Amino acid sequence: MPFATIDLAIDGPIATLTLNRPQAMNAFTHEMGEEIRAALDETDANDEVRAVIFTGAGRGFCAGADLSTGAETFNAVSQAQAQGELDDNDPRWRDSGGVLNLRIWASQKPVIAAINGPAVGIGATMILPMDVRFAVKGAKMAYPFSRRGIAWDGAASWFLPRVVGVSTAMDWALSGRTFRTEEAHEAGLIKSLHDDPGSLMEAARAYAAELAEMTAPVSVAVMRQMAWRMLGPHTPMDAHRIESKAILHAGMGPDAAEGVMSFLEKRPPDFPLKPSEDMPPWYPFCDEEEY
Repeated sequence: MPFATIDLAIDGPIATLTLNRPQAMNAFTHEMGEEIRAALDETDANDEVRAVIFTGAGRGFCAGADLSTGAETFNAVSQAQAQGELDDNDPRWRDSGGVLNLRIWASQKPVIAAINGPAVGIGATMILPMDVRFAVKGAKMAYPFSRRGIAWDGAASWFLPRVVGVSTAMDWALSGRTFRTEEAHEAGLIKSLHDDPGSLMEAARAYAAELAEMTAPVSVAVMRQMAWRMLGPHTPMDAHRIESKAILHAGMGPDAAEGVMSFLEKRPPDFPLKPSEDMPPWYPFCDEEEY
């Protein structure tokens, strides 16, 4: 489908999703969120796609929410001209960044961030449910919500402490200060830093290509969900239960046989199972409960 605020390019097993509002430093809009979710529906449905790379057009990754509406930017009730008493449980008022990040979190394909420039606000929270993050050196980042008089978005209060630890998350979030990708790399948010956007994309594509060549797509889809969901339980027993099911069912299937034989025969694997139709019955899809 045609997109107005993003670009989706599929080259063999790698899909590249580019935030495409360079005149506004790729500032986030509701339309952009809807288009990203539609693009992820497309990549999930395409079994040829093995990984999705997010990047930005022009000089920035994403400068945060589009603030062009001024003081009423975050006043969803005013924008919608709601009538009567406010019901903050109404799904109409759900955070659009959170809706987006739940969709990224639920992706069946690994998601890689290639942060080519400033990533601020929703631009810094949308990378949190992604699996691996690469960045250019010296790019500015910030979670400036406290400095805008609002609260963090994108389910960042859940994601950020799990990715970088509570102390770093509190520092970045409560202060709202600007920091550089070097600090994010030191904190573990960024996998590696690169001199320019060209070398950045080379690294991201090389990583995605290795996933496509060497890993089983159903295994990847299952394991990324297992990892996120096992950040919550209090004991390893929950992990043991779900891993026991995963190993049992996977061991019965053709991907496991291919993984062993390709190793023994010293050849690249050719895994037959497809995420679009071969997920196990217990697969932990992101089923949204009633809001």
